[in-house]
Amino acid sequence: MADKVTSFDVARRAGVSQSAVSRVFTPGASASAATRDKVMKAAEDLGYRPNTLARAMITGKSRVIGVVVAYLENQFYPMALEHLDRALKDRGYHILLFMAKNDDSVGQIVEDLMSYQVEGIITASVAMTNDIAKQCDDAGIPVVMFNRGRETGNLAQVTSDNIQGGRTVANFLASAGHRKIAHISGWQGSSTGVDRMRGFVDGLQDHGLQPFAIEDGQYNQEIASGIARRLCSTTDRPDAIFVGNDHMAFAVMDTLRFELGLSVPDDVSIVGYDDVPISAWPAYDLTTIRQPINKMVNATVDVLLSRIEHGSASERIQIPGPLKIRGSARKPKGFNP
Repeated sequence: MADKVTSFDVARRAGVSQSAVSRVFTPGASASAATRDKVMKAAEDLGYRPNTLARAMITGKSRVIGVVVAYLENQFYPMALEHLDRALKDRGYHILLFMAKNDDSVGQIVEDLMSYQVEGIITASVAMTNDIAKQCDDAGIPVVMFNRGRETGNLAQVTSDNIQGGRTVANFLASAGHRKIAHISGWQGSSTGVDRMRGFVDGLQDHGLQPFAIEDGQYNQEIASGIARRLCSTTDRPDAIFVGNDHMAFAVMDTLRFELGLSVPDDVSIVGYDDVPISAWPAYDLTTIRQPINKMVNATVDVLLSRIEHGSASERIQIPGPLKIRGSARKPKGFNP
């Protein structure tokens, strides 16, 4: 078995010092273009790959961010992961992905992440308990919650403006003349589900309306489909449904159209939340609130790296998203969201 190529071998081949090789392979470190070219050519000739784990042991900096995600069925989260990976790589960091459920397994995953010496943690679609948050804080590991929030504690969090989003949907549907408006909410154990529902209810009250029904869809297509089937199987059905995310809205639309024989939007208007790419497909043409994923990801990365590199304080950021009006819901005349 051939001896492993080291940075000293690359330095000799390139005619530079070992510290110069180290600078070339350290994100953000200074090296001239000429030195970089020589080192990269020598590394390619020798088949050298830097030992990231060894460097982390020496410097105490792993340049790795732990990302914890609860589920990927909703297309919004694979999109978010792709954007997070790209944004962090542009800043010299890499992600280590863990899948979790919204239960005690999150605590074990955080312990595992600490053993990998991650420099920060991003949680997406994951509920963080006070104990887990304190565990991270005590260990000095910055955490940012993405698309989730908490009313208490000092965790940084980045979300869309979910309350305003729910209010916008209520205003849109009421302005279109709907009076029997139901809500299949996101999981009520999550801040996003609660806030979207809160904004929706407040928005209806602005028009002197109460929800026809509110049921927790738990961000689950099967559950959302069952709720839609039950609500719309009689003549006393809602004339519009606000669904807590697009993932559930697709199942609701399929149930109404293909099981119950109802027209969307002639019989029932449907509005979702997220604006994932499938929403624009002609098969769904879903009116929905767009989560500004690029802005949310950039803010998440900025906040986390600011905390890692400068010890900045936690922030709570809410980014407004527009209503994308398509064909799944009746359109008010002259509506201004």
